[in-house]
Amino acid sequence: MRGRVAGLAIGLIFGVTLSWSGMTSPDVIRAALLFEQSYLFLFFAAAVLTATSGTWLLRRIGFRALFTGQRVTWTQDRPARRHIVGSLIFGLGWGIADACPGPIATQVGQGIAWALWTLGGVIIGVVLFLRRQEPETEPATDTLPATAAEPAHVRA
Repeated sequence: MRGRVAGLAIGLIFGVTLSWSGMTSPDVIRAALLFEQSYLFLFFAAAVLTATSGTWLLRRIGFRALFTGQRVTWTQDRPARRHIVGSLIFGLGWGIADACPGPIATQVGQGIAWALWTLGGVIIGVVLFLRRQEPETEPATDTLPATAAEPAHVRA
């Protein structure tokens, strides 16, 4: 339950930030996609730099995640065909709709009616994607395997 409350709080902060920054405005998004204004790209660059620096620092000092107790770490995967195809589909949808999933959710939250059409398109895309996936051989679980590296309260 604590994780859901934290997720809700982070989502609300993210939505307010998107609204405050103007990133829910199709005009701002369109101007960026047409390379008329650099505001959106500079905002993205600042966000990526902040997140990358913060995550790198947390990994370097050996920080553990607040809810799972696992060390902050990541793996580096080589780009695969699915990454390229996915990015092209994402970019095409972004260009057509003048929105990506974050602003769409924020637009719906703001009561902008036409965002429901865009949200419907996202939902249809996700459903089609999931139908193409092979069924899992093992049922998915929400729990992670306990290891000796995890604190006792996580394993309990």
